[in-house]
Amino acid sequence: MVNTNIRRGLLVLAGVFAFAGALVFHAMRHPKGGAGQALAAAPASAEPAAIRFVKDPELAPSFAAKDLTGKTISPADFKGKVVVLNFWATWCPPCREEIPELISLQTQYKDRLQIIGVSEDDDPPEKVLQFVQKAGMNYPVVMATDQISDAYGGVPALPTSFVIDPQGRVMQRHTGVYPIDTYIQEVRALVGLPVNGHVETFVDTGQVFLKNAANATDLPDVDFSGLTAEQKKTALRRMNAEGCTCGCKLTIAECRINDTSCPVSKGLAEQIVKDVAAGTAEQQSTSSSYEAGW
Repeated sequence: MVNTNIRRGLLVLAGVFAFAGALVFHAMRHPKGGAGQALAAAPASAEPAAIRFVKDPELAPSFAAKDLTGKTISPADFKGKVVVLNFWATWCPPCREEIPELISLQTQYKDRLQIIGVSEDDDPPEKVLQFVQKAGMNYPVVMATDQISDAYGGVPALPTSFVIDPQGRVMQRHTGVYPIDTYIQEVRALVGLPVNGHVETFVDTGQVFLKNAANATDLPDVDFSGLTAEQKKTALRRMNAEGCTCGCKLTIAECRINDTSCPVSKGLAEQIVKDVAAGTAEQQSTSSSYEAGW
């Protein structure tokens, strides 16, 4: 029970920190608005927020699972619609906070959207079904399995939602509670409806799937400024090859992206940078000594 409670707390805290980071990013791009205003509807004169999708999206990992009513559900069943795969739990306060908005979103775009809930609860399905019915959730919910969670990168925080386009490709991942307008604009953009903003694309360097951390040219709170371009490549290769020892079972690079507050991966990354810099300096010193005839 203690381990379960610790796990629950860490998942929720990770979601809260992720959303806090999103608010900070919003405030940096719109310095006149504070964190509280980030949740409010933008005034008509405000600059429309960019709608961001992965540049080269990957197909959503496939799975088939029985929902709480016994019906087999798979994201592949909803080709032609946008699918929002929402990992959540009944014990997660931020998850409960966003449920009414997800219900509203499903109602508003029922012909173009399908939300699928993936419950990370340890309770039996019958108890989760009671919560779902009481909350009036109008979309199917399946129970999470290790296979489903692992296929989507381990789902390090709750809530986490993957936005899948009508062609079955993962276009975005949101960790934490996001304003419902974020999802509305994404759904509209993916089905070809007018949107309030413009679409930007980005290369997935771990923001959507952690396995793509190998594409990253920079990592959170890792200072590569003292390295040459070749040294930086060497350091990044090591960070993507060596595992973090904090217990996350991720590489150092993945852990930096997944948990920017982790002191273990930060320390390991800093040591790799020092090793790479010192190794090259030692080689240069040896080479100079040899040329000098020492």
